[in-house]
Amino acid sequence: MKTTQNIKNILICGAGMMGKNIGYVFASNPNFQVGMYDLYSTDVEAGIRTNTKQLLDKGVITEDELNDRLSRISFTTDIDSDIVKNADLVIEAVFEDMKIKRETFAKLEARCAEDTIFCTNSSVMSPSEISAELKHRERFVGTHFWNPGHLIPLVEVVKSDASSEETAQTVMEVLRSVGKKPVLCKKDVPGFIANRMQHALWREAISIVEHGIADAATVDEAVKYSFGLRLPQLAPMENADMVGTDLTYNIHDYILKDLEDSHEPSPLLKQLRDEGKIGFKTGEGFQKWTPEQVAKSNADLNEYLIRMLYGK
Repeated sequence: MKTTQNIKNILICGAGMMGKNIGYVFASNPNFQVGMYDLYSTDVEAGIRTNTKQLLDKGVITEDELNDRLSRISFTTDIDSDIVKNADLVIEAVFEDMKIKRETFAKLEARCAEDTIFCTNSSVMSPSEISAELKHRERFVGTHFWNPGHLIPLVEVVKSDASSEETAQTVMEVLRSVGKKPVLCKKDVPGFIANRMQHALWREAISIVEHGIADAATVDEAVKYSFGLRLPQLAPMENADMVGTDLTYNIHDYILKDLEDSHEPSPLLKQLRDEGKIGFKTGEGFQKWTPEQVAKSNADLNEYLIRMLYGK
């Protein structure tokens, strides 16, 4: 199997927003040549320039550094091209559809070397299920990049029921070499690590709104101006040790019985979906949004991440 030392050619399969961002990340390592494959022709360079404009404006990268990265990225719509066949490591970032993902990897396995490492960027789908029909399942792992992929450091490396430890560790080393913060998810479970925690929080937040305890804007303010501020520095397990497992036990013994524990989506969430109130896309979800507010929310997120990560 490929080792970190002999991985030179990276293939990003799927050149949408996430794929372009991932390609930009891998191009940060001058030892890598990054190929991008998509069924449809797309201007990869223009997309990357758009996605990284704030980084340029803030002085995080220079025009020369961006051009240097772009010089290591190539694009093809030909699955039989050398860009595909010579891949040492593949990151799949196609549409979240099990059939499409399985078909994509079947085509890749027929064309790539037997020791090529395969990774799926799915945020929810099981790596075990995606890779179920492959011949060399031991070389397959999940690599869940978080959006925006060029800014969020975390990548969850998810072992399937057949992934070798060697494959997982090699992928983690490669990710570290491009400035990412990989974490190992030892078991293939729905939501992996971070999404399980994120959606446990969302379930409780939605329940608070549904039961009239507070409105949606208030729930968000409560998070932003309390524990949300300290989470980047003080995460749950360290916090539990800081206050003491004895106090944590006592708090949980009192409060857990009253927290939301439904195994079904909230009736309020279903109602909003059924009424076509699906958030930014329609201008209304839990709250109302103008096009200007939507644009500001997206821009503010990138501004915040750049400030947090780069101090700019």
